[in-house]
Formats: sequence, C-alpha cells, structure tokens
Amino acid sequence: QVQLVEYGGGFVQAGGSLRLSCTASGLPFSEYAMGWLRQAPGKEREFVAVIPRVSTFYANSVRGRFTIARDDAKNSLYLEMNNLNPADTAVYYCAATRPASIKELMTASNYPYWGQGTQVTVSS
Repeated sequence: QVQLVEYGGGFVQAGGSLRLSCTASGLPFSEYAMGWLRQAPGKEREFVAVIPRVSTFYANSVRGRFTIARDDAKNSLYLEMNNLNPADTAVYYCAATRPASIKELMTASNYPYWGQGTQVTVSS
C-alpha cells in the first residue's frame, strides 16, 4: 500500500519561508517522479514543482522562490518555499507517478498517488 505523508505546513506572513517534507512508503521511491501540487479554495489543483530524478521543473508562479529536492535514501521529498505571498495560500500535496513527459508531470490527473495534504496560509 502506497502512503505519502506531508509535514511542515503552517501559517506565515508575506515574505516568510516554510519547508515542506513528504515521506513515502510502499513504492520504489527512486523509480518515481515526485511532485508538489496545491489547491487553493475554490480553485482546481495545480502543479507547483516536480523532480523526476535529478532535474527539477517549476510552475512559473513559483520559479525562483521555491526549491524542490529529494533524498532517495530516506524516501523523502522536500519543498523549500521562500518569499511567500498570499497567492501561495493552499493545501499542498505530495504526489508520485512513473516518469513521463514534462507536460504529463505538470498535470495533476497523471499522478496516481497522493498524500493527505498540508495547509499553507500566508497572511498579507
């Protein structure tokens, strides 16, 4: 049984930073592309960042502010978020999928495995 568990959400003021973590079990972690996606109230779930193996890819809205990283030895995924703004307020999800094209990795529906999500709230 695949299980993804996120940690590290919280409340922060605009301009602040947060670090999210995700621990995976039940899948060959190093063989999976790992992504972060988010869903704001009233909006569809959207792509944030993905790290298929070593390369990283980001949504335009977070590039330069967020950094995704993985530690295959620990079955863990991370998201360092800096210079946060209220538009970043959302539930953040860790997700896993088999390696695919970048276009597919940027599409939420292509991820079969999801964590429960962690809330990030940024105040102005």
